[in-house]
Amino acid sequence: MSRDVPSLSISPAKVHFVIAKAREFDVKDVVTDPDPASSAADDAMMSVLEDHPDDPTYEELRSFIASLTQDEQIDLVALTWLGRGDGTVDEWDDLREEATRAHNRRTATYLLGKPMLADHLEEALDQLGITYEEDIGRR
Repeated sequence: MSRDVPSLSISPAKVHFVIAKAREFDVKDVVTDPDPASSAADDAMMSVLEDHPDDPTYEELRSFIASLTQDEQIDLVALTWLGRGDGTVDEWDDLREEATRAHNRRTATYLLGKPMLADHLEEALDQLGITYEEDIGRR
């Protein structure tokens, strides 16, 4: 029999924000025009769909993750691992303990290097029975 859903240090609304921003970032394409026009409108808005080093979505998400408390960052990593199948809800304490041991100042870089970050987080929340509709506006 499964035990109760673990208590999270990070609000589901914050996780949903990360999911939304990660999806925006993940849809970016390779840079096709290394010398874009002076504005996005001048190049038919192509540059906003390309993965530039100074991408504002990446920076927003990196800053957001970096601004989370240590416990929130640990939960975000543990949720990522839960969602990719590294453990089950029943093993939450073990996942979180391992995320605590691995925690460092590069959490945002680590998470943003995960190509399926949004999918993993969404899957983890699904396993915990948390849906987006329940948490709109609680960020």
